[in-house]
Amino acid sequence: MASAAIRRGAREVKPILSLDLDESRKRVLNLYKAWFRQLPYIVKQYDIPMNIEQCRSVLRQQFTNMIAYQDVRLMDMMVIKSQMELKEIVNMWKQKGHVMAYFAKDTVEPKPKDFLSKFLSGKD
Repeated sequence: MASAAIRRGAREVKPILSLDLDESRKRVLNLYKAWFRQLPYIVKQYDIPMNIEQCRSVLRQQFTNMIAYQDVRLMDMMVIKSQMELKEIVNMWKQKGHVMAYFAKDTVEPKPKDFLSKFLSGKD
């Protein structure tokens, strides 16, 4: 009895932006294009110590990590949040540290293993 109510509730959920999966995919693609176009300006404004191609590969990786999602409501919510992030970055409402958090994930160097390398790097 409860499972029938759950299935009926799942069918009656109102969409956020998109009515179907195709429309949601178009929104994601348009969002990717917007980020792709803004990256040269973001790199220049925030003085990110990466070139544009490295930032674009990080962007591509972040979007391909989310390719498995099939829920339209989840995809719409992620698109809305990402649009807000892009607007905040373009309007310079974020600081450099906030922006670097997106791009510095893939540029982390491995920790040194031997004593001399640890001593020279100054890390534990």
